[in-house]
This record gives sequence, C-alpha cells and structure tokens, in this order.
Amino acid sequence: MTGSDVTRGGVEGARPGRDALTGARTGRRRRRRGRGEQAMVPDVEFSSYYGKPILNRPTWKPLDIAGYLYLGGLAGASSLLAAGAHVTGRPGLARAAKLGASGAISVSLAALVHDLGRPARFQNMLRIFKPTSPMNLGSWLLVGYVPLTVAAAAADVSGRHRIVGAAATAGAAALGPAVATYTAVLLSDTAVPSWHEGHREMPFVFAGSGATAAAGLALACAPWQETGPARRLAVLGAGLELGAFRLMKQRMGLAAEPYEQGKQQRLLRAAEALTAGGAALAAFAGRQGPRAGGALPMAYAGWRGLAGGRSRLLTVAAGAALLAGSAALRFGVFHAGVASAEDPKYTVVPQRERLEARARSDGR
Repeated sequence: MTGSDVTRGGVEGARPGRDALTGARTGRRRRRRGRGEQAMVPDVEFSSYYGKPILNRPTWKPLDIAGYLYLGGLAGASSLLAAGAHVTGRPGLARAAKLGASGAISVSLAALVHDLGRPARFQNMLRIFKPTSPMNLGSWLLVGYVPLTVAAAAADVSGRHRIVGAAATAGAAALGPAVATYTAVLLSDTAVPSWHEGHREMPFVFAGSGATAAAGLALACAPWQETGPARRLAVLGAGLELGAFRLMKQRMGLAAEPYEQGKQQRLLRAAEALTAGGAALAAFAGRQGPRAGGALPMAYAGWRGLAGGRSRLLTVAAGAALLAGSAALRFGVFHAGVASAEDPKYTVVPQRERLEARARSDGR
C-alpha cells in the first residue's frame, strides 16, 4: 500500500467487514501523550476474520464429558477410601466405597465412549503408548483400573476369593489418585484459556473434588458407625478443593473471568456452598451421635436411638450435598472453558502480556 492508496474516506479499495479490525474495535487503549493530544488508535475490541473465533469451540457433549470428569474423580477417591476401610476393619464402609468406585468408573467409561461415537475410537487410542499424551495415558490407565475395581467389588459382594479381592483393592487404590486427577491434566493440556491457565492448581482442585464426592457417597450409603474416615475426608477434601480453586482463579488473571459469568458462575457458587455446607454438616453429625462402648443407663436408651437416627439423617444430607457440590464444580469448570474458547479476548490478551513481559526481561 502506498500513500496514494489512502484517501479521506479511508483506504482505497478497502472492503468494510472483510478485514481484520485494528481501530475502534480491537481491545486495547493507547495512552494520551499530552493534555490536548488524543490517541490515533481508539479503543479496540477483539475479533477475527469473518467473525470466527480464534480457537475452535470444544465439541464435547457437556453431559458426557463433564459427567466423565465427575465420575472419574468419584471412583479414584473411592478406591483410596475403600482400601483404608478394608485395612481398618470397616466392612460396611469398604463395601460402599468399592461398589461406588466400580459403578462410577463403569458409567464414566461408558460416557466417554458415547461421546467418542463408537467403541472402536477408544480401542484405537490403545494401539500406541505415548507418554506425552494425557489422553493416551488416561486410556491405558482406565484399562488397568476398571478391571481392578470390578474385581474388588465382586469379591466383596460374593464373599469369595478374598485374597484376589484384597489384591484388587490395593491395586485400585494405587491407581486411584491418578484416575482422580489425570482429567485435570487432560483439560489443562488443551489450548482452551480457562483450562490451560489453571494448569498448576487444577489437579489439586480435582483431587479435592474427588475426595468430597467419595466422602459424600460413603456418608450416604455406609453404616453411620463406620463413617468416621469419610467425615474426615470430606473436611480435608473440601478445604483442598475450595482453597486450590480460589488460588487458581487469582493466578489465572483474565482467563479467570469466564468462571464469574453465566451459568458456570451459578454452578460454581452452588458448588462452593454445597461443598462447604456438606463438610460442615458431616463434621457436626459426627459429634451428635451416641458414642460406642460403655454401659448406658436405661433412661438413655431412648435418647441413644433418637440421637442415632438424627445423626443418620444429617449424615445422609451431608453426603448428598457433597455429591451435588462436586458435580456442580466439574460442570462449572467445563462450561467456563467452553466460554473462554468462544471469545478471542481470552486467547489474545494473555499472549500479548506474555510477549511484553518477555520483551521487558530481555531488554534488561
């Protein structure tokens, strides 16, 4: 383009709406250099050619993939809880956790295959072993983990092959932490801004969320007298989940903005309230029931039954709140990532900030 191409009406031959926006609508404001001077380039708004987003919107189905994220965390943490209950002689808690892990991971795998479209696509991921691919490693992880959880649950229910069941329980517990957190690595490894920018804290968020879900399932299904470890897990998991999530948003900068908008904001606020409330209720319920051991006067017999029934209701309510809170978190994170991919601002601004920071450091 030469000087003769520019006229008072603009660039000669320009086609409005067909070129990249560089002026009033691209997003950044230049400072005024003097009192009477105005910037040559006004405020800009981020856009792209033909109105297309910079990133392709994730095509994953929300119910399938967000459900896959949630159930995987529930299963992995439940395997850890099952192993602990098995070792400490809590058969009711161990059975609830084993059945929960087996059922959750089976439905999670079915949701993943349903999103892929046909089982052959999952099988194709097993044709190679690629350590640099979270999806490939996750596929191999599921192949090893699913049979272990099923074997542990089957041995517990049938009462047979106890040695095999104990070995399967231990193996599932060894893989459980990876199953609960690898989906965070899977999301963070994408170019989606609100997932990628949280790669440091996202595994801790998912670990805490999986712990609260597993604790919630145990509180709702296991005998009240054996739920002590689940109540403690609920408190620890809630603290990890809520603390890591807040830290993640603080460090993400602009990419944290989608978490505060739309339906994902409502889901995440509900998740925070349900998780914190469920953990508090679980801790409170543990203090309300009758204490085991010791002879009580007959006058206290009726109180003991009443207190136990009330504690059981509080425990089930706490478990339901924790399960719902963990699910709301996973769905909120999923929708926030999709929203960030649809707006080019969340891709462009962090990239420019990183380039400017690198240029300043090189200039020193």
